[in-house]
Amino acid sequence: MSGEINRPEWVPENSGSEFTTYVMEGVTVDENSSTAPNLSFVRKTKLTVDDYVDGILSQNITVLSKAITLIESNSQTHIETAQQVLQKILPHSGKSVRIGISGPPGAGKSTSIEALGYYLCKQGLKVAVLAIDPSSTLTKGSILGDKTRMELLSREKNAYIRPSPSAGTLGGVARKTRETILACEAAGYDVILIETVGVGQSEITVRSMVDFFLLILIPGSGDELQGIKKGVVEISDMIAINKADGDNIQYANLTKSAYQQAVGMLQSATDGWKTLVKTFSALEHKGIADIWTDINSFVDLTKLNGAFEERRQSQVLFWVQSMLEEELKSRFYNSSVISDLKPRIDVEVLRGEITPTNAVSLLLGKYFEKYNSST
Repeated sequence: MSGEINRPEWVPENSGSEFTTYVMEGVTVDENSSTAPNLSFVRKTKLTVDDYVDGILSQNITVLSKAITLIESNSQTHIETAQQVLQKILPHSGKSVRIGISGPPGAGKSTSIEALGYYLCKQGLKVAVLAIDPSSTLTKGSILGDKTRMELLSREKNAYIRPSPSAGTLGGVARKTRETILACEAAGYDVILIETVGVGQSEITVRSMVDFFLLILIPGSGDELQGIKKGVVEISDMIAINKADGDNIQYANLTKSAYQQAVGMLQSATDGWKTLVKTFSALEHKGIADIWTDINSFVDLTKLNGAFEERRQSQVLFWVQSMLEEELKSRFYNSSVISDLKPRIDVEVLRGEITPTNAVSLLLGKYFEKYNSST
């Protein structure tokens, strides 16, 4: 073997060639030769709005993934294209069962979703998993490792797993998750499973976009007083105690009893439905069928009493309100007058020269003054 030989300084003295790197000489190619390899790059074809729509409706996974990437983009051009696509696929959406799944770290959310998704696929249903990964507050990056953790489910042809960064969104649900749900529904998925980031008071955001909310806990995760806490427990349609296997079965049943007493003192999250508390084992796939049976009962009941459609309609209006607030906030902070004035106002507040309330009044006054002068 020819070429320059490099050996790192830290290799053992009597070592062989296992630590050796060979730097090979490059190959000179005559571009005019008929035998020269074709090194030209193939440009990717830019999809049109109709290409996206046709691909989604024909259940093309590659096009669906590209469409979701388009939806998640913050580029103004991409946003406009995504809205055109969503407008055209809107009549084909809304036919799935949307299930939000949350729980504290270590409760086995990903394992539970894989077990439930795998079971549903074996029942002939198409399942889309939208796994929201937490974004770093420093680097803004996300690991997006849920797909690797759901190895069994990822091999199912009727399953689609899409990890997305939370991008710091309050509630643990990515800002564009609602639109991603519409795309998956238009692509023919029967069940949409949305895994949220952790658990907490802000986690109730997921309630505004799903039909059924499943809270996953583990044995010994709380007593009756813990269950009464305002927040995620009171908006749950089912509390499922995971890891009810082996020596944990007794603890799981005790936790179940504690939460059954707790939810009995809370108002039901859904009209006509009593919050259920179940035990199951995601690892051993035990109790998964019972959970799905109860979810089906929930859907049948709420469709019958009108709560299902009423919730869907209120969610759409909440969606509009949330987007309006987000747009107003964006326009305010991106305004040149605010970006110029706010640093000085901040200094005055910190010095105690003006109160926070007066600071807000000044900023809003300047913003509307500029807005009125430009209209």
